[in-house]
Amino acid sequence: MTQTDFTTVHPDASTSSAQGTLRVSKGEPATIDLNCDMGESFGAWTMGQDAEVLAYVSSANIACGFHAGDPDTMRRTVGLAARAGVAIGAHVSLPDLVGFGRREMRVNASETYALTLYQIGALAGFVRAAGARLRHVKPHGALYNMAARDAALADAIARAVRDFDATLVLVGLAASELPRAGERVGLAVAHEAFADRRYESDGSLTARREPGAVIEDVDAAVAQALAIANGLGVATRQGGTLSLRADTICVHGDRANAALFARSLREALEAAKVLVAPLASKPSPPSPAMGERVG
Repeated sequence: MTQTDFTTVHPDASTSSAQGTLRVSKGEPATIDLNCDMGESFGAWTMGQDAEVLAYVSSANIACGFHAGDPDTMRRTVGLAARAGVAIGAHVSLPDLVGFGRREMRVNASETYALTLYQIGALAGFVRAAGARLRHVKPHGALYNMAARDAALADAIARAVRDFDATLVLVGLAASELPRAGERVGLAVAHEAFADRRYESDGSLTARREPGAVIEDVDAAVAQALAIANGLGVATRQGGTLSLRADTICVHGDRANAALFARSLREALEAAKVLVAPLASKPSPPSPAMGERVG
């Protein structure tokens, strides 16, 4: 991360400089995407309130079987999202069902490329069968955080996304290595922020093992999301204020009160005149004319 991507303001500073979001034009209302990680049930075990949450979000990141989910769960969740008119994305992960994808593994760039491409392809099959379109890719858990700081892993993920479909949006931690890698290979990228996670002064997320890393109070998390959407910055664990560039805000589907949180957040954003809309992808290249040679 670089200082050109975010600004840290110390606690004794009288003002803060906010960069705002990518999708704000002068005189126009702020626009933000609300995304939720879902499809994380497995077999007879149920996680989340996916059907209820889908009424309030604009994008769904669906688990692809590596950290959670199974083929039937993937199929059902894709169907729910398609019927709700929500943008569908692949939530790719390290192969760690027992640890829910939140434990780091020593994977190299080649392995990261392969596991990313594998999972995108798996979910894309269900999306195509549902008559829908895959719109974005977002890594999960440990892979997400590793790619935020490791340029080689970030590049591997970005290349896998591009090689599968160059019109997909790559979602990564705001001002981190992952969106930069996506830009390097020509992808549309989305800088992501979190309503219910505490931030460090360098722009990284506070490790879940630290007290207060997850903001459990719904009102406090909603207040943080509003500040992000309006470019006002967020409080860091060290006591300063961090100005974030954000196109999308994550709603964690594994919260005990996920549906209540999603509804409260959507209502607060709309009351603040913030438009909630899915991420814009790159247009598909034109199909070759009849008889035209390709390549």
